[in-house]
Formats: sequence, structure tokens, C-alpha cells
Amino acid sequence: MDLSCTPEEEEFRARLREWLGTVLPTLPAAPPPGDWPGRRAYDLGWQRMLYDAGYAHVHWDASPTLRLIFLEETEQAGAPYVGANFVGLLHAGPTIAAEGTAGQRARWLPPILRGEQVWCQGFSEPDAGSDLASLRTRARRDGDAYVVTGAKIWTSHAEVADWCELLVRTDPAAPRHRGLTWLALPMDAEGVTVRPLRTLAGSAEFAEVFLDEVRVPAANRVGEENDGWRVTLVTLSFERGTAFVGEVVACRRVLAGLARAARDNGRWGDPALRRRLGRLDAEFRALWRLVQWNVSAAEANGGVPGPGGSVFKLRYSHARQDLYDAAAEVLGPDGLDLDRPWVLDRLSSLAYTIAAGTSQIQRTIVAERILGLPRGR
Repeated sequence: MDLSCTPEEEEFRARLREWLGTVLPTLPAAPPPGDWPGRRAYDLGWQRMLYDAGYAHVHWDASPTLRLIFLEETEQAGAPYVGANFVGLLHAGPTIAAEGTAGQRARWLPPILRGEQVWCQGFSEPDAGSDLASLRTRARRDGDAYVVTGAKIWTSHAEVADWCELLVRTDPAAPRHRGLTWLALPMDAEGVTVRPLRTLAGSAEFAEVFLDEVRVPAANRVGEENDGWRVTLVTLSFERGTAFVGEVVACRRVLAGLARAARDNGRWGDPALRRRLGRLDAEFRALWRLVQWNVSAAEANGGVPGPGGSVFKLRYSHARQDLYDAAAEVLGPDGLDLDRPWVLDRLSSLAYTIAAGTSQIQRTIVAERILGLPRGR
């Protein structure tokens, strides 16, 4: 893999950097963390600015190198994250681009890119989290629609979403991986109830979603009926393989901030702390190289990430927790103050070994699909 940039790619970097330097100072202040309607408007407003400037396509259509340059430059400049529409841009959109019909791509992808619609993910259930194939939300075919009944949990931004990528069981008699179907659920459909969940950090970006005889048009099915597990593996490959890419750059920025803070508060004199921060710097540099490899490998596979994403997700989840544990060491007693930088991020980092598939699941994928070890029973 050639990690160098061509003159054209460096020109793209310079042009993007100049544009960011012009527009970022003009942005209004971000809404408070708990104001999700305000966050939705803010995040979609930024997406519209990217679209109007010709950068919205980078998530899906650009080369791997341009995609990485875009993520690197926007993170280093402190540009807004994809925020409330991360499912649409990083999970559902790429899945529809890879698996949807031409009509479905024309229907759903442009509004995501223009910053007009928010998506959420309806996969996990109260009794089927990591063991996703054991989900029990049922969908029975009734004419030109599916009638869906069940419950989902940990549904990010459901309270402000327009659509939900929904995994349902359409054949209860089939083996559990073979009776699932991937549907696009309109969140304003009759019978959908959303109940926000408050996290340890005090935020409410997650929700429970209850589905009571909700009619979903059969035209909203992505892939074939009962082939939803295969389509879901495509979604999960994007979630694990490319959705966290920008966060590696953000973590490196946090690490630089920790070094500055340690110098300011006198903790830099501790050699053990310096070694710890140095090790983390090496770790995140290595993770960035792994990102480059995974994105390039995905391009060779038609844009769909492979099992290398599980290697990245496994190590990144633990490295992120190590990073924010180091932040607590740098902050000392201030590490208990929720108004201090990095404290809320430390709380949220605890979920990363669970989100997008637990570390145990990632180890199983690495063992079976990369190392070729026998499947567990």
C-alpha cells in the first residue's frame, strides 16, 4: 500500500484546509449537549455546508486517500462531527449504497448528503444485544407491507430521527441467522413510540423504541426477505471498519492536549506519566496506519470493509479507554469535575468495548475470519 499523496491529493488537502479556515469562524456556537433538536439542526446545517461546498460526497464516493485527508483535516481543524446523523452518513447510507436498488439509492441517499434527514439504528433489543441474531422483533407480511411488533434499545438519536435502519425477524421457523430482514422504518409511522434513556454522563442520546403493529412498506426492504443477516453484516462492517476513523484523529488531538495540561499543572515531571503518554502516542499512530490499510482494503472490496475492521475496533476501544484513564491521571482531583475537559468523554469511553459489537465478539471474528480457527460451539 502506497501511503504517499499525489500532487492532486495534496491540492485537495490545501483547498479543504483553506475552506475550513474561512467557514469555521463563521459557525454559530454549538447547542448544549442535551438539546437534541438544536443539535440536529446544527449538525444538519454543517452537513448542508459541506454539500454546498462539494465535500459531502467524500464519505462515500471519494478515493480512500481523499477520504482520509478529509477526516484528518476536518478533525485537526476542530470542525463539527457528523453528530446526530452519524447513522445515516456512516452506517445506513453506505449500506443502501452497497445493497439497495437504484430506486432506493435515489430515494434515500441524496437527502442524507444534503443534510435533510437523520437516521437511527434499530438493531439491539433488551434481550438481544451482543447476540444480535437472537432478536425477537417480529414482522409478518400483509399485502404490500410488513407489520412489525417488538422493542429496540440503545437507539441513537431516535427522538430526532426521520428513518431507522431496522432489523426484524420475518421467519420464526428458520435458523436464527436466516430468518431476518433489513427494513427502512419511517419514524413518524403510526405505532412507533420513542422513550429517551439517560446515560451515566447525564445525556440522553439513546432511546428505547417500541413498535406496535407498525406497517412498513415492503418497498422499504433492503435486500431480499430473510437475507437481512447478510445485509446487516455489511452495515456492521461499515460501523466497525470506517465509522470510527475520524475519532482516531480526535484522540490524537486529545493526547496533545493532555501533554500540554501535564506541563501546565506540573505533572509532566513524572517519568511514568510521560512513558504512558508516549506509548499512547505510538498506539494511535499505529491505529491511524491500520485505518489507512482498512480503508484501502475496503476500496478493493467494492467499498465494503472486511474483517480487518474488527482488529481496529478491538484495539481502538481499549486504547480509547486507556487514553481517558490517562486523562484522569493528568487531571488528578479535577477528574471528578464533570465541567472539566475530557471527564464526560472518559465516562462515554466505557461503552466503547460494548458498542458496535463487544470486544468478545470482535475477538471471535478475528479468530474465525482472519486466523482461520474453528468456529466456537
